[in-house]
Amino acid sequence: MKQLSSNRCFGGLQNQYEHASGVLNCTMQVSVYLPPAALQGNVVPVVYWLSGLTCTDQNFTTKAGAQRVAAELGVALVMPDTSPRGVGVADAPDAAYDLGLGAGFYVDATQGPWNSHYRMYSYTVDELPALVESALNLGPRRAICGHSMGGHGALTIALRNPSRYVSVSAFSPIVAPSQCPWGEKALTAYLGNDRSAWTVHDTVALIEAGAAQLPMLVDQGTADNFLEGQLKTPLLERVCKRKGYAATIRYQDGYDHSYYFISTFIEEHLRFHAQHLNAL
Repeated sequence: MKQLSSNRCFGGLQNQYEHASGVLNCTMQVSVYLPPAALQGNVVPVVYWLSGLTCTDQNFTTKAGAQRVAAELGVALVMPDTSPRGVGVADAPDAAYDLGLGAGFYVDATQGPWNSHYRMYSYTVDELPALVESALNLGPRRAICGHSMGGHGALTIALRNPSRYVSVSAFSPIVAPSQCPWGEKALTAYLGNDRSAWTVHDTVALIEAGAAQLPMLVDQGTADNFLEGQLKTPLLERVCKRKGYAATIRYQDGYDHSYYFISTFIEEHLRFHAQHLNAL
């Protein structure tokens, strides 16, 4: 990895790197926070953060205020970009914010022109961890969390790979992309019209199908403009109750979809993950 920047932060380092991705067939950027424990030569566990529509690796890095708590807990933070980028990478013809650049939806596209680059599932699950954990002496214990589209990514990736993550959390996740406009648009473009191919990228469908139990925390703001039309948190509540899936789902009164919401509760999420990352 080529280091692009490095800033001292709460005794650790907030770094940004660039690397060639064979999975995505382009150059990618990723931000990593290394806590003081990592700089002292210790192997530290990792929390992966997946951001939402229109975001890059920098949104959470600069807005969430997570580094202070990560430094205290001795966990690294890894923040990838939300889609492939660069010359030749397909984008929505109308430059829409909910498809193409900044909107990879953490799936492996099977439909053209997206399938040449848009393989964010394999990148997030396999290529990126293998790269950063080896290069920076991190892991092997890891957790995953995210926001909105990234909350969808975190939940579905963890449910499909319970042996790879000790816990999962999400802010305002798209819990049923098969049943909302954002999800239907993206999954049709990337995966085609066969809805049976969508179910492995749908949290509600995965739990309905019997996904293994994993420590799960979900926070949703009651003043979120996208709650009813796009996020559909009640569907997650109902399927968890029906299937006996022990998720903690909290509604936070008056909070919206913004990073003000995330920055308010990110400490609780990191402490939630640390309990499981440090369990023997």
